[in-house]
Amino acid sequence: MHSLARWFPFLSWPKPTAALLRGEFWAGLTVGLMLLPQGVAYAALAGMPLITGIYASIVPAAVAIVFSPSPRLGVGPTALSALLIGASLMGLAEPGSAHWVALAAWMAIMSGLVQWMLGMVRAGWLLNLVTSPVLTGFTQAAALLILASQLPTLLGLRSDWSALWHSPSIYLFDWHSIAYGLGSIVLLVAAKKWRAAFPSAIFIIALTGLVSWATGFADGGGAVVGHLPAGLPHFQWPGLLSWEEFGDLVMPVLVISLVSFLETASSAQVEHQQAGTRWNENQDLVAQGLSKISAGLFGSFATSASFSRSAVNLLAGAKTGYSNVFSILLVVIVVLWFIPWLYHVPKAALAAIVITAVVNLIKPSVIIQLFRISLVEGCISVATLALTLLTAPRMYWGVFAGIVLSLGYFLYQRLHPRILEVGLHGDGSLRSRQLWQLPPLAPGLITLRMDADLDFASASAMERFTSDLWQQQADAKHLALLTQPINNIDVTGVETFARLERLVAQRGGTLHVVGLKLPVQQRLERAGMLSHQGQHLRLYRTDAEFLAALPQG
Repeated sequence: MHSLARWFPFLSWPKPTAALLRGEFWAGLTVGLMLLPQGVAYAALAGMPLITGIYASIVPAAVAIVFSPSPRLGVGPTALSALLIGASLMGLAEPGSAHWVALAAWMAIMSGLVQWMLGMVRAGWLLNLVTSPVLTGFTQAAALLILASQLPTLLGLRSDWSALWHSPSIYLFDWHSIAYGLGSIVLLVAAKKWRAAFPSAIFIIALTGLVSWATGFADGGGAVVGHLPAGLPHFQWPGLLSWEEFGDLVMPVLVISLVSFLETASSAQVEHQQAGTRWNENQDLVAQGLSKISAGLFGSFATSASFSRSAVNLLAGAKTGYSNVFSILLVVIVVLWFIPWLYHVPKAALAAIVITAVVNLIKPSVIIQLFRISLVEGCISVATLALTLLTAPRMYWGVFAGIVLSLGYFLYQRLHPRILEVGLHGDGSLRSRQLWQLPPLAPGLITLRMDADLDFASASAMERFTSDLWQQQADAKHLALLTQPINNIDVTGVETFARLERLVAQRGGTLHVVGLKLPVQQRLERAGMLSHQGQHLRLYRTDAEFLAALPQG
């Protein structure tokens, strides 16, 4: 049973009791009432038929519950994934067309396969390539793009921005839509301040739909949701992709896989910290992957874990995955019997829901804080943000540029390790001679400490630093290496160690090696580098042992 629960975590849920199910029901009802309007709104953001946003909240969410070790995650359509889908498919098909839907389904299937395979081979660590500065910059840019994409709907713009620029006129705007949109934003913000767990979005949908019906907004040409097909989603094969289309989707699929799972990680870590359990990122990769695959095969688009819905689920008191089961059942009931009620809902109200959901992602203070911590990483974040905006709709280039910049900075740091010549400080510690103006530990002795592994990236820097010091201190013939910070040594590092030992021997001195860690020592022993102890090589376990062996005065 334990083995089965590893692959099907729902088997480890506690046995349902009346008290447990009562609490889970109210938590699930709260999230379900959020999920319905968000699903429709995010479908519009992705350029998909509006009903697919509700479909994305049924089968994919159920699959995620079965396989996810984080059962309280609110899985379904999200703003960021929807934006990536809409931006990536722009120019490849007509939004809302059958071809667009097929391409979106393939994006879901392909990104799901990527995540599933990463989870199966236990490669969740690869997601660490997307650093916090890169994710921050991309998220800020994506939020700005989402806001820009929703403004025409919110303002009831009857044409495009180009027409407005060349022929500005107030008649290009629908003032009724503006009233619905701005009024919805005011109510959503007020409801959030009043009670964060209150399902304000469904209240706004009901209120604006009722007012729209009463005033005949749709009959007057107003932009409303319109007719949505009733009934549950069913299996549908999206057809085959051409090689050209496959090539166009590869990069967006990789970005959706990365960004989607980082959304999942941010929510899952909060859940497991609260529960005091360890997060199994690889099993969540499997769950999210299978959820996306099911979304593509049931006529929807790529799903993810929503941070806002997951947070509300926890805030509403959810303890298990039963809350999400109730959320899905609520969506099913609406799809079967209440879909016609959405006909009169103004699209401006949906835009308001999207805007209020993503505006919290815009946090300039986070980037300012990055600059305070690290100037370089702050610049990487800003570069990611700028490139994401400049390359829109192919905004995935911003993510990959940020990853390349982060890896370049990481490599630069590895190639330029911190190396110090140390002396004995007045407090008894070994510190930088240059910084603290300290004398050598002993006449003719150079003592070095490198705060990095001795490998192909740092070995050359270590050798150059030592050579420069010997040129500056011509009378020095002994060398001491404080190796406590060195956790690993590779073949290049072993060769550098051998050259340093030979140079010390040629000067008639001794190489003192202090604090070798066992993995490093074993590798040096296998290379035969420690066989000359007592001649030109001496080993010490601690700094104190080394200092005690030095000549006094």
